[in-house]
Amino acid sequence: MLIRPGSEDFRLIAFVMGRILLVTAAAGLIPAAWAVAAGEWRPLSSFILMVGLLGVLGAMGRRLRPPTPRFEWRHGMVIVALTWLVVPVIAAVPLLQSGHFADPVDALFDSVSGLTTTGLSVMSDLDHLASSLNLWRHLLQFLGGLGIVVVALTLFAEQGGVALYFGEGRGERFLPSATSMARFFWRVAAMHLVVVAGSLVLVGWLLLGFEPHRALLHGVTMFLAGFSTGGFAPQSTSIGYYHSPTFEVVAAIAMVGGAMSFGLHYSLWKGQRRSALANLETRTILASFGFTLLLTLVGLAATGVFAEVSGLTRQGLFQVLSAQTTTGWSTVPAAELSQWGGLAFVGIAIAMAVGGMGSATAGGVKALRVGLAIRALVNEIRQALLPEGAVVSTRYYQGGARHLTPEVAQSVMTISLLYVALYLLGAAVGFAYGIPLHLALFESVSASATIGLSTGITDPSMPLVLELVYMLQMWAGRLEFVALFSLLGFLYAWARGP
Repeated sequence: MLIRPGSEDFRLIAFVMGRILLVTAAAGLIPAAWAVAAGEWRPLSSFILMVGLLGVLGAMGRRLRPPTPRFEWRHGMVIVALTWLVVPVIAAVPLLQSGHFADPVDALFDSVSGLTTTGLSVMSDLDHLASSLNLWRHLLQFLGGLGIVVVALTLFAEQGGVALYFGEGRGERFLPSATSMARFFWRVAAMHLVVVAGSLVLVGWLLLGFEPHRALLHGVTMFLAGFSTGGFAPQSTSIGYYHSPTFEVVAAIAMVGGAMSFGLHYSLWKGQRRSALANLETRTILASFGFTLLLTLVGLAATGVFAEVSGLTRQGLFQVLSAQTTTGWSTVPAAELSQWGGLAFVGIAIAMAVGGMGSATAGGVKALRVGLAIRALVNEIRQALLPEGAVVSTRYYQGGARHLTPEVAQSVMTISLLYVALYLLGAAVGFAYGIPLHLALFESVSASATIGLSTGITDPSMPLVLELVYMLQMWAGRLEFVALFSLLGFLYAWARGP
C-alpha cells in the first residue's frame, strides 16, 4: 500500500533538492571564471543568470527544512528522479543563449544528454562554440556521472545519502559508510584527473602542437567526458579530430576507469587482483568485450572498409571499447559508422546494450545483470534436464561467494526486460518516421544505454517527437527505472488523496 506523502515529505525533498541546486550553482562558477579569463562576456552573462536561478531556488529549498527531518529510502529515490529533471532545465540556460540551438527543446536535449552522461547532441556548429560553454557541457557530464552523487554522499550521509546513491542506479556498497565511499570516490577521481587529464594536456601541447591554454581546455574537457563515460568532445569530429594514436590510448584509460565499478577500483587499490578477476561481473564484461570485438573485426574485414589490418584493428578496437564502456567517442564520422553494417554493426550494438559495470559511471543493462541473467537461465536449463529432486547450485562469486536467490534473479530479469522494452520503444518511433530499422534500433540503444554513438539520426533536423522520446530514454536509462517508478508512485499516492 502506497503511503500518501504529506507536507513534511515535500519540505524534506525541497530541502535536499535545495542543497543539490546550490552545489550545481557552485559548479556553474567554474565555467563563469573561465569565461572571465577568456574574455567571453556573452557566455559570462548567461552563466550569471543560471547560477542566480540555481542559487535562488536552492536557498528557497533550504528554508523549507522540516523541524524533525526523517530521511527515508523513498525520499532518496524521488530526489534523484527530480534532480535529473530539474537540473537539466536550468543548466540549459547558457546553452540556449549561445545561439547554437534552434529552440529551447534542442538546448534541453543537450543538457539532458550531458547530465545523463549520454553524449548525443543536436548542437549546430560545435566547432565554433565558446570555450567556457564547451567546458560547461563537459562539466555537466562529470556532475551527472560522479559529481552529484559524490556530493550527495558527502553532504547527506546523515540524511540518507546512500538512498541517493542507490537511486541513481548504483547497486554496490563496498565500504561500511556513505562518507567512506565518498572519500574513496574523490580519491579515484583525483588520481584519474592527475594521470589522464595531465597526460592529455601534455599530448595536446607537445605532440599535437596546441597552445598551452587550448591544450588545457582539451585535456580537462576530455577527462571530464571520458571518466564520466559521457562522450561529449570539444570538436564535432570527436576523437577523430586529434588523429593521434597516443591521444586515443590515454582517452581509453579514462573510458575504462569510468566504466569500472568502484568496488573493482577498491579491490585493485587494495591489491586484491585475483579476487577482482574472479568476480562474475569482471568475467562477464571481459567476455562481452572479447565477443563483440571479434564480431566487429570479422565484420569489418568481410566488408573491406579498411584496406590495412592496422587501420581495421585500431578503428574497430576503439569503437567497441567506446561502446562497451558506454562513452560514445568515435574515431570515424557518423556517416561512415552507419555504413559498417553486418557483423561489425551487430557487434557494436551488442556492446552498447550490455554496457559497463554497476556502481560506475557507465550505462547500459550492466555486465553484472547480464552475467546473472545468463547464470539463472543456465540453471533453469540444467534443472529441467536433471532428475526430479536434484538441486542445482546457484552460487556465484562477486566480492565473495553469493547465492543467486529467486528474488535476485527476478529483479535482474525485470530490469533487463525493461531495458529491452526501452530499446524497442525508440526503435519503433524511429522506424515510424521512415528510418531503416537497424539504424533506428542502433540510435535507440545508444540513447537508452546513455552511449552517445550516432549514425547521424540525432541532429538538429530530427523530428520533435523522436527528440522527446530520446530524452525520455536517456532519463529512464540513466536512473535504471527504479527512481523513475518511485517518483510516479509518489505522485500517484499524493494525487489519490487520503
